Amino acid sequence: MKVIVGLGNPGEEYKRTRHNAGFCVIDELVKRLNLNYQSNKFQAEVASTILNQEKVLFVKPQTYMNLSGNTVRDLRSFYKLDADDFIIVYDDLDLEVGKIRLKEKGSSGGQNGMKHILQVLATQEVKRVRVGIGKDAKIPVVDYVLGKFKNEEKEVFEESVFTAADAVLCSIHNSFTKAMNQYNKK
Repeated sequence: MKVIVGLGNPGEEYKRTRHNAGFCVIDELVKRLNLNYQSNKFQAEVASTILNQEKVLFVKPQTYMNLSGNTVRDLRSFYKLDADDFIIVYDDLDLEVGKIRLKEKGSSGGQNGMKHILQVLATQEVKRVRVGIGKDAKIPVVDYVLGKFKNEEKEVFEESVFTAADAVLCSIHNSFTKAMNQYNKK
């Protein structure tokens, strides 16, 4: 079983903000695969399907970013999963808009949702897809990540969402290593 978790904040006021890059990728995957979300006991919107002869869940925690680990903990417990069964998709200030990076392990890089997930899973060996949102030294980080993309950034960001969705599907149909080799070059 694979669980793809996109990080973000629930609610209309956060839709399409920089911090919801993970939600955007999950929405793209759900749309491409013609799936529907179900709300459930995991404090999340979850869509499921079978890909490559394996059950795959696409998850958007509804706990707000800093408590994303609660959903991961509940899913791990219910399905008896290992950290290796998860791929986390989230925004990254240290990557410019339009860039994505896949990693098999590492720190949270200061991203609070990822930090909570790493604490819950008690390991840094968690696969992740980081979606670049850039940064602006003139804007406080909280205001920046909760802000919307500038008009000139929107198209580039949308392309990175499509690319990140492609990378996730590549990792499901092939391997995470193959996806890293293919998509980290871009």
